[in-house]
Amino acid sequence: MRIRLIDSCPKLCEDIRIAMAAHHIDVVTDTQLDPEGREWLGGECELVVIGDHDGDKNPEMLRRACWPTPLARLSNPADTHATLAAGREGALDIHDRSASVQQVTQWLKQLCSELATPKAEPPRGKEFRSTSCAAMRALQSMILRVAQTDSTVLITGETGTGKELAARQVHAASKRRSAPLITVNCAAIPDTLIESELFGYEKGAFTGATSNRIGLIEAADGGTLFLDEIGELPLAAQARLLRFLQEGEIRQIGSVSTKRVNVRIICATHRDLAQLAAKNDFRQDLFYRIDVLRLDIPPLRDRAEDITEMAQWFVEQLAFKLGIPSRPISTQSQRLMTDYRWPGNVRELQNVIERALVISSGPNLEIDLPDDAPGASADAKETPPASESTPPMEAGEELSLEDYFQRFVLEHQEAMNETELAQKLGISRKCLWERRQRFGMPRSKQKSA
Repeated sequence: MRIRLIDSCPKLCEDIRIAMAAHHIDVVTDTQLDPEGREWLGGECELVVIGDHDGDKNPEMLRRACWPTPLARLSNPADTHATLAAGREGALDIHDRSASVQQVTQWLKQLCSELATPKAEPPRGKEFRSTSCAAMRALQSMILRVAQTDSTVLITGETGTGKELAARQVHAASKRRSAPLITVNCAAIPDTLIESELFGYEKGAFTGATSNRIGLIEAADGGTLFLDEIGELPLAAQARLLRFLQEGEIRQIGSVSTKRVNVRIICATHRDLAQLAAKNDFRQDLFYRIDVLRLDIPPLRDRAEDITEMAQWFVEQLAFKLGIPSRPISTQSQRLMTDYRWPGNVRELQNVIERALVISSGPNLEIDLPDDAPGASADAKETPPASESTPPMEAGEELSLEDYFQRFVLEHQEAMNETELAQKLGISRKCLWERRQRFGMPRSKQKSA
């Protein structure tokens, strides 16, 4: 096994290299990073370790430069900024840089051992494959056909239907699967930053541009760029994206020269782009340019044949993830799930199953669904009363496990002490306290008995 170590201290690098050699692990060292982030750090090694270094400390740059090789960090645990940056970089693990060489060596040995050990796979595969729904079988067939070309793809469907999963399937089945798939959520990037994120910039192009930086389009060179929620892309960025699609060239902000890149574009939206184009809220020429191959993801309510099978698949996957036993879904809950309209689609189903796994007790899994939500069918049977530990949900509300915890605590902490709260949530008082701290929900001492 080979490790690449980048740290500004030559002595530390050499000491670690010698120590790891005794364990038959080769360490290639460097004292600085490529400031422009153009060097692929993961070449001919199984692990990249970044310590203190001179160069661009942009987390996104490091993540792209290492992909798909795992990244680990040597940093000062007291440096909160570095810890957060390591998380954004997708670091596999973090270790105290000031620790002894022996301690760092043991840590690296453990990481190498974990990387060399085959990971246990969740039951029934990594992705749900429909066997009952004709519409989904047709969609899977279309994905395989679409994947064989480099044509632009537009994926449409309601929020939560699995558009990103479809994009990943297209990429994985294509000839570009060995190259990166770069995902961009166009709705999550501020309008003022979207162009610099997509196209990159040169040093001095604007205030704060202290070094050259490649854009996400160039980072996806040879692979696939997935533009999620493209309907939210600003008009100015749409014009530049259109030119790239037509010419296959990009120009960084502040540059006078263009660069050719080979990137396949996959777009996704939950909005009606044709309607937006008619209102001049989306460029018509860009709409026609990206609407080459269309994949329409049906909502979960139109896939009744899949609901029970998918729900049980989620049970097995999430039980494996949470480290708890899998349980069959009760017959009554299966009927309720089939009748329910699922306004949040697959994402809502996943959250409901995760919540039930944590909260529900007994040999069979009991699913609680809001019978007054807009997504509930008019003829749905009455949902059995929720347990005492289940707080009421607002109409159409979709709660994550974290949201559920905060909601429950806020609604019941005046009537219950900490012991009662922990018992209702099925956790220890220590765990309750830790979660309160994590979510910034401290409780006054006089109410904590």
